[in-house]
Amino acid sequence: MVTDFSVSTSLKVGRLEKVGAPNKAEVLSLSEVWAKKYVKDLHRQDQVLLSLDESQSRLDVAAKLVDILRSVSARAWNKTETLLSREVRRHQISPSLIDPWTVSKDVHQVYEEALAAYAKGVTPQRFSVVASKRLGTIRQAHTAIDPRVIGFVSMQFHYCGQMLSAEAPKAEQAALQDYFKVVDDLLYMPLHRAYAAAANYDYHHPRLETVRLALPATSRIAKSVVNQVIALCPDYASYTGPLSADAVRTSSIRDVEMFQIYLWTCMLENNISAIAQELFPLCVMLYPRLKVNWGLVRLMINLLDQELSACVGSINVKYYEPHYTAMLKMFSPSTFPEPI
Repeated sequence: MVTDFSVSTSLKVGRLEKVGAPNKAEVLSLSEVWAKKYVKDLHRQDQVLLSLDESQSRLDVAAKLVDILRSVSARAWNKTETLLSREVRRHQISPSLIDPWTVSKDVHQVYEEALAAYAKGVTPQRFSVVASKRLGTIRQAHTAIDPRVIGFVSMQFHYCGQMLSAEAPKAEQAALQDYFKVVDDLLYMPLHRAYAAAANYDYHHPRLETVRLALPATSRIAKSVVNQVIALCPDYASYTGPLSADAVRTSSIRDVEMFQIYLWTCMLENNISAIAQELFPLCVMLYPRLKVNWGLVRLMINLLDQELSACVGSINVKYYEPHYTAMLKMFSPSTFPEPI
């Protein structure tokens, strides 16, 4: 049973007061922080590469996956449509905003670039920096009219990555998933929107300092929250399987990372629109189809607050607290009475 915390209904979520001239260095600063967080998780790749025989070189694996990319993309599209076509109608999203040819072209280009980076030994964190602009542009293009379209597009990319990984030799799957995680992260998370908002602040502004403290810890915090949820709900299973299953745990960690980036985006913009117009509808569209319980979501949000406050320090909590409180209320039992 999730304990509902008492929260204030007085939210100060107006327009952002401009505190400094736009500074491109801030965008670069945060993007570098985000890219560097990949370094700590990537120690196995050189050893894997050394263990490969000639017939399983990265070039061979990448070439094979590029050859089947078109058919994999088609299978991913069918799976995405099966999962979400009813939700698209139910949410009254215009079908004209989901163009299969445009999405397929984007998928093909992005995964070709990911596989090229993998084949050449470009590190995932470097690929993240290189791919950030393209994926930010793709995300912006698909969400320009209706932000909810990102749910369909991101699932298409996600399933395509899963299917490509499954077609690779087992010894290479873990390495490939590091590159495909970059694609997932940059599509699911409004990183470019956060960078743009950050550019409105002076370098030492406390809001920006708060994000600089939190951003490198994003994955660590997400893993801690997911591990706690698994320990508290050991018998829970979603559409894909139990929470402790590798695929479910990976997706859960990504979701907790996503909630954090949306929270920082709202804090930097000083309004709740990113969560209200994009994250919340995305969850309403995807979670019921994936059999993710709303009580479980509330548990995750409550645990997230504890981790974030410990990370940024009590003096900085006040900067994100109004937006966190608004998010908590959106997912409250009065909106979704479903317990765990």
